[in-house]
Amino acid sequence: MGTSLDDLRTVFGEGPTHAQLLLVGEQPGDREDVEGHPFVGPAGALLDRALAEAGIDRTTTYVTNAVKHFKWTAKGKRRIHQKPNAGEVEACRPWLDAEIESVRPKIVVALGATAAQALLGKDFRVTQHRGEFFEHDGRPTVTDTVHPSSILRARDDEARHREMAAFVDDLRTVAKRLAEVAAG
Repeated sequence: MGTSLDDLRTVFGEGPTHAQLLLVGEQPGDREDVEGHPFVGPAGALLDRALAEAGIDRTTTYVTNAVKHFKWTAKGKRRIHQKPNAGEVEACRPWLDAEIESVRPKIVVALGATAAQALLGKDFRVTQHRGEFFEHDGRPTVTDTVHPSSILRARDDEARHREMAAFVDDLRTVAKRLAEVAAG
């Protein structure tokens, strides 16, 4: 048993319609799928904490995902995340483009490889370009960092602490860039 068409729920983005910052994750997780809202599960709680530490108010930020449904496989009574394939990312791309066009943020942050590749191309590697800012004529600036779920999966407390600190630093850099853009 796994994801079927009958199991698919659409979870769209949320936030202010004219947010300066738009965050893009991979896909909804189990909690997001059940509740119908993005970033409300464990990775969302970690994201909220990191945003607060970086001085970014989540209530002023638009959050969404590259793929709008939770792809999973059954493991006992649990639904285990499966990475979306390129076709699923491409099928959801019009929704993501429409969200970006509607919100018109100054900066878009790709959280993780799937989101980064959806925004910057299939050959993009977060490990090579983490934290770089990409300017496009007439489009918002795009940058990337890890997905908060990768921090939750770190091998031990020391690694989680180190990865969280780096994630917060990435978000502080985004906050500084937003302040520079606002100043003009």
